[in-house]
Amino acid sequence: MSIWTEAGDAAASILTNDSFEMKLAFNTDGGYLFFGVLILISALGILALFRALPFLDRHLERFIIVYSYLIIAWIIFSGVVQRFVLNGQPPWSSTIPPLLFMVMVWFGCSYNVKLRTHLSFNEFRSNMPRVMQMATLTLDAFLWFGFCVIAVTTTARVTANSAANFQIVLGTDDVLQWWFIITVPISFVLMAARVLENYLEDIRNFRTGAPLIQQSVIGGDV
Repeated sequence: MSIWTEAGDAAASILTNDSFEMKLAFNTDGGYLFFGVLILISALGILALFRALPFLDRHLERFIIVYSYLIIAWIIFSGVVQRFVLNGQPPWSSTIPPLLFMVMVWFGCSYNVKLRTHLSFNEFRSNMPRVMQMATLTLDAFLWFGFCVIAVTTTARVTANSAANFQIVLGTDDVLQWWFIITVPISFVLMAARVLENYLEDIRNFRTGAPLIQQSVIGGDV
């Protein structure tokens, strides 16, 4: 079976709304091709949405990070109070916080890419000729996008497998794990949009003569 056929099967499996079919279709080489195209289209759509809604562009990741953290803190705090004051705590109070932490971390990665506070060797690159600076930024964009494709494809497989096996969060009766796991590929699609956003800005700076390498600080946009 050719990689194009496998990519088509991956696309068709989503339309079936059958997690078992998705699990089988995603676990092929064509899955990478399918998700690569899907991520590119989705990233362009997200950038168009951000342009139409600047408020969403500024606050989306921060909203998810902050409220995930607050929910984690509340669950842990209330669990401790219930354990030592009421002599009992919900069994899910120690299983849901790690899943919410996963959500917080991966959207936090997207936020750091947006701020360019991810690993970028700016001190080293600032001494390079301008053309070399643009070349390294281009390499960055391709590597980060490739990383997003790999992450989305592999975590989509995990999500489909979890849904196909009806995996339930420990300590609950009807909360499925894939409800949390699916946020990982979603966060990497958002990260791909931020990568594309940064690269388009780099191209614009290169053409206008603006500085290409800038020092970034975590929380610098607050």
